[in-house]
Amino acid sequence: MTDHPNAHGDEPNGNAVPAPRDTGGEVIRVRRGMFGANNGGDTSGYGGLVRTVTLPGAASRPYGGWFDEVADELEGALEEQDLLPSNAIEKTVVDRAELTFHIAREHLVQVARTLRDDPALRFELCTGVSGVHFPGDKGRELHAVYHLRSLTHGRVIRLEVSAPDSDPHIPSLVEVYPTNDWHEREAYDFFGLVFDGHPALTRIMMPDDWQGFPQRKDYPLGGIAVEYKGAQIPAPDQRRSYS
Repeated sequence: MTDHPNAHGDEPNGNAVPAPRDTGGEVIRVRRGMFGANNGGDTSGYGGLVRTVTLPGAASRPYGGWFDEVADELEGALEEQDLLPSNAIEKTVVDRAELTFHIAREHLVQVARTLRDDPALRFELCTGVSGVHFPGDKGRELHAVYHLRSLTHGRVIRLEVSAPDSDPHIPSLVEVYPTNDWHEREAYDFFGLVFDGHPALTRIMMPDDWQGFPQRKDYPLGGIAVEYKGAQIPAPDQRRSYS
């Protein structure tokens, strides 16, 4: 089954023109070289390459097709619960034919329950949560991304929530979407995201006493030095540093 929004013939943007959005986006980092080596160890021949890392900016209405319908229904349902939509939805992004709501973490559970239960929305299934680490996104370095599917309406959207390194707490969605149980454990194990309210948040891949979170971008490469014919090649994390 594909996750493409047009999989059921429900065209999100009838004229195939992307919804207008902030073309500047949010610049979170400037990378130099092919692989981001930051200590002069780039041997790719592309040491002079400069690339700006930019997160998509907020889209402006109309988003196109059913995207507007979902946004209107969600905002209306939140207002009925005496929650100002602008307090819960930090921004709405339409990028690469996908609709993403960036949600304030303190309102995540309420928004998710609304998306699940409202008859006009009916996003009954969450297919998991993915962790993302942006060291350059100061104050919100850790992101959690949820993919929601409406079996009733044949639609797919995303929710995205951020938290700072210094306070990596996000409410658990297991009470709303029980399928998130092991996904939240994995995101905790690899990224250090703490899902408050999870019934049993434990490491499932790394040993219980493991230090650090292996899929963060600032995690050491590690490795073992190699010796041959009296020479020694240092371990990868001592040879060069990638950012």
